[in-house]
Amino acid sequence: MKHHGAGLHKLTGNEDLVAQMTRNYKTAELSVPDRAMLDYAVKLTEAPWTMEQGDIEELRKHRFSEAAILDINQVASYYAFVNRLADGLGVELEPYWEQAG
Repeated sequence: MKHHGAGLHKLTGNEDLVAQMTRNYKTAELSVPDRAMLDYAVKLTEAPWTMEQGDIEELRKHRFSEAAILDINQVASYYAFVNRLADGLGVELEPYWEQAG
């Protein structure tokens, strides 16, 4: 989480948001659409076999375009893949990421 927090801080410059997201995104100061996006990504990451059309409809309800929904899906899936690959091989973080967080 440390290296992802460093990336979020670099992107937003918002130390409070990084701290909130590190603790629990559900209590972070986020827009309703951003929370819906994260709910989708968490469900896809933790229990992909439970995904259903209603999950996509929820994103559409928050005005995410088809392209944005595809992006959300691909990014969440990619990070799940890469994290599992790294964890499974015992890959250690590079010192840059540990210091940046």
